[in-house]
Amino acid sequence: MNRTKKIVQTSVVGIIANVFLAAFKAFIGIVSNSVAITMDAVNNLSDAMSSFITIVGARLSAKEPDKEHPYGYGRIEYLTTMVIGVIILYAGITSLIESVQKIINPATPDYSAAALVIVTAAIIVKILLGLYTKKSGEKLSSDSLVASGKDALNDSIISASTLLAAIIFITTGLSIEAFVGIIIAVMIIKTGFETLKETIGEILGARISTEISRSVKNSINSFPEVNGVYDLLIHDYGNQKLVGSAHIEIPDDITVPQIDKLERKIANKVLSDTGIVISGISIYSMNTSNQKATELRAKVNEIIKDYPNALQMHGLYIDEEEKKITFDLVISFKEKDKKGVIDKVKERVEKLYEGYDVQIALDYDYSD
Repeated sequence: MNRTKKIVQTSVVGIIANVFLAAFKAFIGIVSNSVAITMDAVNNLSDAMSSFITIVGARLSAKEPDKEHPYGYGRIEYLTTMVIGVIILYAGITSLIESVQKIINPATPDYSAAALVIVTAAIIVKILLGLYTKKSGEKLSSDSLVASGKDALNDSIISASTLLAAIIFITTGLSIEAFVGIIIAVMIIKTGFETLKETIGEILGARISTEISRSVKNSINSFPEVNGVYDLLIHDYGNQKLVGSAHIEIPDDITVPQIDKLERKIANKVLSDTGIVISGISIYSMNTSNQKATELRAKVNEIIKDYPNALQMHGLYIDEEEKKITFDLVISFKEKDKKGVIDKVKERVEKLYEGYDVQIALDYDYSD
């Protein structure tokens, strides 16, 4: 079964479960005059709608690439996840309004044994559904399913709070369910904001995970000719389509045909090991017969220790013919005066190696 079918299958299970739960809770909430149970039913309906939108997104994102969209339609899943976030947010806001109104105009709830049994059953169903959906989402790399799974697990906590409010009322006569309704609403709103925040971060271009970064670098570094992997960039186009590029440092005595063969081997291995397409590999040439380069590398590494936001130096090369020293300096995003740091490092290197033209390229901390 392919990814899209598995997402649809998981979402259908969610729709069926949530529709049944919503129907039962709405009936019990109305009969018992419980705003908390009624609001919980509204939340279940929003969950069913979220699962339906996930199905639509999965179908659309599976479309084949075309001339207008050569990387495919995978990022549609980000848009559907945003819609889910908005739905969750809306459900939370309406629940909050209803709960506040119940505090202003209170009504005495009337819980029955059947109501308590249904709420208890709902808690169990939501826990199982949440674990199933979240695990499926993580396995399929589906943000929409993961969001739905987290929401379902939150719902189990919400339902447990509703049950607790009912027990307190039955045993003490104290009605706190409107206040529990507010807590439920706040939790729903929080989930909505978190879903939107994470999805917007993905659309803007979130940092790739440490696990993915290390997997790709380990694959590239497995080749004996490679002395380092830098400037790894990976773009996520959704639907498990990742495309990346990297710089590698190799000895300066390797021939062009050897480099061509090496690049092809690297691209094939990374694809085989990680499923990531490497669309470009740039080269840093490393001095192999110049002892001065070894000494300079050590000295520059000592210099940058004086600048906490200078994270790494790489790609160092000395061109004796043109009297030129070049290297890249990775500066932390936290550093406000990046050019100032580079200028200070450059000045100190030029003092050590008078007569050399020192060129330092600014690099960013793109990946771990």
